[in-house]
Amino acid sequence: MNSENMKAAIVTGGSRGIGRAIAKRLAKDGFAVVVNYAGNVGKAQETVSEIEQAAGKAVAVQGDISNPQDVLALFEFAQKTFGRVDVVVNSAGVMPMASIDAKNLADFDKTIATNLRGAFLVLAQAATAVREGGRIIALSSSVIAKSFPGYGPYIASKAGVEGLVRVLANEMRGRHITVNAVAPGPVDTELFRQGKTAAQIEQIAKLAPLERLGTPEDIAAVISFLAGEGGGWVNGQILRANGGFA
Repeated sequence: MNSENMKAAIVTGGSRGIGRAIAKRLAKDGFAVVVNYAGNVGKAQETVSEIEQAAGKAVAVQGDISNPQDVLALFEFAQKTFGRVDVVVNSAGVMPMASIDAKNLADFDKTIATNLRGAFLVLAQAATAVREGGRIIALSSSVIAKSFPGYGPYIASKAGVEGLVRVLANEMRGRHITVNAVAPGPVDTELFRQGKTAAQIEQIAKLAPLERLGTPEDIAAVISFLAGEGGGWVNGQILRANGGFA
């Protein structure tokens, strides 16, 4: 498969939830999409099939974004398959709940490895692979502003991602490549609903002035804007797509 005349996007964590919605939206926007996934090949193939059924183009590639060799292989596959990389969206992430306690160091290390080390590796490869005029987008989180108990490792990792985004935007000077982050508020995904009662979900939904949870498609629409022509003057920013949650 060689589609050099078609713009190509890499979406990490693209097999489910927000990542899947992003992959589908970019495919709808005309991008050939490389759907990266950590381990669930079935979900990744579902994403590819949904894109293909809508007359889009996509392939799935397994890889752990905390592993430098896997990230390099992901980008090399995209280049070999589609001949170019125009947009990179780093959506992969984990969110174990853990208080700031020495006994939770393993959870902290796991979160930092995927969310921050992984972002560093993906952004580093994107910095060399994305064509002039392209887009690099990372996913952060609006929960940074809330400082909820139990979110310490996750908030630390996402605060780090926001720092990397701002620095990389400056490091891309002269190449006309924008670097931004999107920070969703609570989004109605399978992962979000895990371990929560209906009452808890309803309470969280009421926190934003718009009084609902976000949808994966809400976030994908923001990514679509940043990845498209209209987002060309937005650079080094953290776009908080959260209905006023924070």
